[in-house]
Amino acid sequence: MSIFQDRVDAGRQLGRRLAELRGQDIVVLGLPRGGVPVAFEVAAALDAPLDVIVVRKLGLPYQPELAMGAIGEGGAKVLDEQVLAHARVSAHELQAVEDRERAVLENRVVLFRKGRTRQDLTGRIAVIVDDGIATGSTARVACRIARKQGAARVILAVPVAPADTLASLTEPDEVVCLATPRQFTAVGYHYRDFSPTDDDEVVRLLDLAAKRLESAPPPSRAPYFTHAGSAADVEEEVEIPSRGVRLQAQLHLPVPARAVVLFAHGSGSSRHSPRNRYVAGVLQQAGLGTLLLDLLTPAEERNRANVFDIELLARRLSSATDWLATRADTASCAVGYFGASTGAGAALWAASEPSARIAAVVSRGGRPDLAGPRLSAVTAPTLLIVGSLDHEVLELNRKAKAMMRCPNQLAVVQGATHLFEEPGTLAAAAILARDWFVDYLLAPDGTGPRDGAAGV
Repeated sequence: MSIFQDRVDAGRQLGRRLAELRGQDIVVLGLPRGGVPVAFEVAAALDAPLDVIVVRKLGLPYQPELAMGAIGEGGAKVLDEQVLAHARVSAHELQAVEDRERAVLENRVVLFRKGRTRQDLTGRIAVIVDDGIATGSTARVACRIARKQGAARVILAVPVAPADTLASLTEPDEVVCLATPRQFTAVGYHYRDFSPTDDDEVVRLLDLAAKRLESAPPPSRAPYFTHAGSAADVEEEVEIPSRGVRLQAQLHLPVPARAVVLFAHGSGSSRHSPRNRYVAGVLQQAGLGTLLLDLLTPAEERNRANVFDIELLARRLSSATDWLATRADTASCAVGYFGASTGAGAALWAASEPSARIAAVVSRGGRPDLAGPRLSAVTAPTLLIVGSLDHEVLELNRKAKAMMRCPNQLAVVQGATHLFEEPGTLAAAAILARDWFVDYLLAPDGTGPRDGAAGV
């Protein structure tokens, strides 16, 4: 049975498991091709640089899907003597396969390293990531390469692998694996979507990761990005009263809590939205509280018109903000709004109220235009995040930005469509949102990025 939706889902789950590595001197190394989308999400979650270790499986001459070994950069090689003996592979056959795969490997090294300097591993922690392990041959080679390149510690991190293979690995200092199914057939069997990853996708993700590092927060921000969660954290389902109805919400608070971000979901979504829950997880790792909120009751959601009743949605968001002020553990917290789609219009409408004390607003793929003339009344610093391929919404955001008088930025995530479903794009948006909220909700002086436009 499948465990992961796709490689992006697997990478996000693996990144959460590895959260304790945040802030350490690490390099995340993906195994091309399929391991790179997983590694990209891990690197994004850990604020770490991303690189690749290029390896090639040596498949049996007459059954290439079965590995008899693997080769890697710098002449590294691992052979499975048991498989070689059982299949009676001759030295000539082995050499022919190795020569063919070595040529492919060298071409890929040139492709992936073009215009990009290899990350120096000397004295650092190498986190080697693949989309899964079957025989372990390529993982063994990758670990040896990292060690040869000077890594002080080698961690092998994968979403899924057979337990007996993991037990046989001696090359890594530590192995992190999310799932070890009792009946393991093949890595792809445990993904709903295991579509092939091509070379262009690998290059795109490496470029995107490099751009993320270029725009990384300065070292002074680091202290705010260390919350790994604890048993004392508050995690509860709550009901919030608002003019005769009770709104369902999920509250997460670090202890003590300094700031809370309220999530206003868009049309057709809810507090269970996997995209908003992912972003909330990134904010939580930065020490921010979150309130994932359903602005409509189930009965109200059946009337499509309510989804676009921005005044109603904004009133509900204000009720939730007032509710936070009644709790002892959140009364003194700085408050931010995160809105998606129509929820962004509601967030900006609510933030424009004269009595609103909102410290920051972030819109992801939002419709700020739905707040209309109220945009000019918003005083909270506002970040508008839009995908470069979401052409119509991008233009609406540009027009909305021109109407705003508060400190604001427009951040364009390259390669993203409206729902940020493309690999790496939601992670990029989450990082932008996290940095904005940390600057304005947690920073002692409340100073944030300068006004302008940004691209990721």
